[in-house]
Amino acid sequence: MYPEILGLSFLHTYGVLVALALLVALWLAGRLSREAGLDASAVTDLGLYCALAAIGGAKLMLLLVDFSYYWQHPAEIFSLSTLQAGGVFYGGLIAALAVAVWQMRKKRLPGWKTADVFAPAIALGHGIGRIGCFTAGCCWGEACHRPWAVTFTSPAAHELVGVPLNIPIHPTQLYEAFAEFAIFGFLYWRIHKPHGDGAIIGAYLMLYSTARFTVEFFRVHEQGNVLGGAFDTSQFISAGLFLLGAACLWRLRAKTSQARG
Repeated sequence: MYPEILGLSFLHTYGVLVALALLVALWLAGRLSREAGLDASAVTDLGLYCALAAIGGAKLMLLLVDFSYYWQHPAEIFSLSTLQAGGVFYGGLIAALAVAVWQMRKKRLPGWKTADVFAPAIALGHGIGRIGCFTAGCCWGEACHRPWAVTFTSPAAHELVGVPLNIPIHPTQLYEAFAEFAIFGFLYWRIHKPHGDGAIIGAYLMLYSTARFTVEFFRVHEQGNVLGGAFDTSQFISAGLFLLGAACLWRLRAKTSQARG
């Protein structure tokens, strides 16, 4: 829609919104950590480490899901279009989770409680980031003839990310953004209610993976599918993260039942 701010080619709306998303997420994680009695400084530092890991993980996943293309065109790995691409969110999430586990053990932060304060922050930040995707035109949807279809007309957007122009398509970026804002609202409400450690991150993993699995049916998959089959790579990852979230909640329920017994 509006990939450049004020028509300035060096000032991309996507980059500005991603930076805003990071700042908002870090601020919220710090605030929730203080409410939970955690070391806000350590939590904020952890958030920065996770953000850096997420950037690298998203880029790596981008290369993996389109491995055949980059294998045939290795120079494209370091091209401007690849460097500007946001990457695949799931790659960033997995990398961030791995770094979070390592850092929480190193800093002796309580794992489940720390993960809980990050869950609403991730949802809110990701929702803002998806608005950035919409302005850039990336992660676009399939052809759509519903009243809410959107039509991209910016040549700059097409040049940057390849979004088709003058064709009504599903605003899949907004589908996911609205889902993330709804998830954030629920998690923010839930974290202020009595809950066991791990309940918030478990709910986030189940809710987001369900939303992402659904949105993928309406999205054009410009990237490859490393696993093949009826579902795309993100849907397979969604299924895995849903089970991980369910395991978190099952563990918490079993622990609560054992304590009562």
